[in-house]
Formats: sequence, C-alpha cells, structure tokens
Amino acid sequence: MRATIAAIAVCAATATPAMADLTMVSLTYRTGPYAAGGIPFSDGYADYFTMLNERDGGIGGVPIELLECEFGYATDRGVACYEETVTQGALVYQPLSTGVTVELIRRVQEDEVVLHTMGYGLTAASDGATYPYVFNFPAHYWDGAVAQIAYLKELYGGSLEGKRIMHMHHNSGYGREPIPTLEALAEIEGFELIMMPVDHPGEDQSAIWPVVAEESPDHILLWGWGVMNRVALEGAVEVGYPVDQMMGIWWSAAESDLKPLGDAVEGYRSVTFHAVGDNFAIFNDLNNLVYQRDLARGRMNNIGEALYNRGVAAAIYAAEAIRIAQEIHGVGDVTPPMVRDGYEQLTLDDAAFEALGMEGFTPPMQITCEDHGGGGMVAVAEWNSQQRRWVQITDYYPPDDALIEPQIREASAAFALANEITATGCPSN
Repeated sequence: MRATIAAIAVCAATATPAMADLTMVSLTYRTGPYAAGGIPFSDGYADYFTMLNERDGGIGGVPIELLECEFGYATDRGVACYEETVTQGALVYQPLSTGVTVELIRRVQEDEVVLHTMGYGLTAASDGATYPYVFNFPAHYWDGAVAQIAYLKELYGGSLEGKRIMHMHHNSGYGREPIPTLEALAEIEGFELIMMPVDHPGEDQSAIWPVVAEESPDHILLWGWGVMNRVALEGAVEVGYPVDQMMGIWWSAAESDLKPLGDAVEGYRSVTFHAVGDNFAIFNDLNNLVYQRDLARGRMNNIGEALYNRGVAAAIYAAEAIRIAQEIHGVGDVTPPMVRDGYEQLTLDDAAFEALGMEGFTPPMQITCEDHGGGGMVAVAEWNSQQRRWVQITDYYPPDDALIEPQIREASAAFALANEITATGCPSN
C-alpha cells in the first residue's frame, strides 16, 4: 500500500514570497490502532506552523508549507513517506515511530536532512559525533527509565531491594529500548525485573492480565502506545490490580486513554519531559489566529492535552532551529544541512521559553555537537480523575550520566558498525 501525501494549507494566504516556502513534512497516522496517539500530536504540529504563518508570515518572513503523509504506523509505509517527500526539499522529519526512526537513521545521514525523534527512537543517536543529523532531545527513553526507578525508590522508602517490578511493554523496538537500562538498574538497586511483552497492536491482552494477577508485581512500568494503553488499564481494573501501582512512560499518558475510565484510573502516574495544560500564552495566539479563523487541523478540546502540547513543542523546536539557521547563514530559504546547524546550536533557557509563550513548559536545555539528547530532565505526573487532567507531583529528575553515558557509547558504536555508519566527529574546542 502506498503512502498518502497531502499538502496541508498552512501557507500564509496573503503572502507572495519571492523565495520558496519552507517545506516541512508531518508523518502521520490518523488511522488504525495507534491513531489516538498520532492524531493529537500531528494536530499540534500543524496548528503551530499555521499560527506562525498567520502571525509572522512564516519563519523569518518565509512561509511554511506542511506536507502530511499518512502511514498508519506501518514502518514500510513510513519509509515510503520519507522517500516520496525527501526530494521535495523537506527540512525536518518527526516520524513519531521508533521503527521508522531506526530505518531512517542511515538514510538521513546520506541525504543530509534532520531527523528529530523527540523522546523516542534510538537512544544511542544522542551521540551527535556519530549521528550528526539525528536529534532526540529534550529527553530519551533511558532518561525516562532512570526517572521511573528513581521515583519508585523514593516511593518505597529509599530502597527497592527485593521488590518485583514488571516491564509491560509494546513488543517492538520502542518497548525493548529501555531494557538494558532497566536491567542495569535492577542489578544496582536489587529489584527483580519481570518482562511482560505485549504483541502489536495490543488489543488482545486476555492472556496477559491473569498472569499479572498471579505474579502480583509490586509495580508495573507501562510502555505502551495507542490502543495498548487503554486495554492495559482496563485489564488492570478488571483483575483488581491497583492502577496507582502503575507508571507509564510519556507515550502511555494520553488523556484519551484515561478519561473514559473515570475514577478507576485515579492515581495512575507517568513520567514526562514537559508540562501539560492550556495556561500558556502561546495558546492565545493559537486560539485567535488558528481556531477562531477555522484554520485548525485539530480540535479545540485537544489544546492543553499531553500529546497536542507535545506536537506544538516539536514544531517550536523545529521553528527555532530554522530561525537560528537563517541567522547563522544569512538567508531565509535555508537548506536541510543549514537547519542541522540550527538544531546543533539550539539553546532554550527560561527567558527563551517565556518569549515563545511557553514559560515553564520544560526545563532549559542546550544542544551541542557531542550531545543531541538535551538536558534529559524528567518529572512525574499523576492523573486526577476528578479534574480529568494530569498534575505534576515531582520536580525534574536529572539524568544518570554515570550509568547512561557508557551505555550510549557502546550502543552507538554497535549500531554504527552494524549499519556501516562512519562517525564524523566534532570540532575540537
């Protein structure tokens, strides 16, 4: 089946630029068992670019054209989307799929186009000296696993010795990605790590939850996506497993999975690398310039939800990297390699987020050639079923560089060797 490509109307209606538009691509899955996650992220991504066109005439006065390509979360179709759009001058790819990411890493190196896998993909790709066109800031999966265990250690009084923690995960590269870190943490902290893979797409978990009830782990780490998350939470409720003993990764924290279950999911927790809610100034512009003008790709009630906000964040990072690239190279119509330069010099502090209308949205971060993973700061949020929203309950946990950095070096070298990728290195200071 071929991928479906559509040009989303995000070009400024009154602009008649002398230069070409800035071409962005949104790889989407608005259909299938993962649509509940794919739709709000893609909506937020598209709506932010529309807002920039309406408010600023684009980025640096150059309008943005967004090409949306539907791939249904099927890796082969996602790769086909890339192949059919990369020749159209696409500046950045955000596939929202670890499977597609792994397939594209070598290709983007050869084609010299940015691949930003925000909080997913190949953790080892944070090694910018080896993967100059791949970025996975502001936090990656191993940061998420570290934060999950750090929180549980606090929850259980400072020790996980003898505890039994289940890793219930999507049986794919995504779900398996944190296993090396969790295994290392299990050895360090003295807990038993129980593996519970859930096969794609995760709709049938009838054989899993009776086993969970029998195993009765002290805690479950839920690494699901799409329909798997909702079914897992329903399964826990059905067998009487306490939902407040479950903690998701940030892809297992969509409001659409939780709201239908009402009070039954009170106290469910998840790690996150950004805030939620609609109390950010940027949403005034989105409302006035996009929603009120009937230009929105998304729905008004998605604003403020975790995945919509994450799509907005992904667009903000792309736009700011493009803006920096324009400043570095002194041109508006930047090329993909120029945009890579912008990503690698991206620095966002508190003042920068405030200027963007996203004050307090995420901790400050700085990208360097050596580190494409950002700050790695991760917090914990808890679901409040009465308010039907997430509430952040911890400060941000710092990354465990002593544990993670050696793992990244080893995994980076192994992936590069297997895929015949030669490290480019970083300029000496």
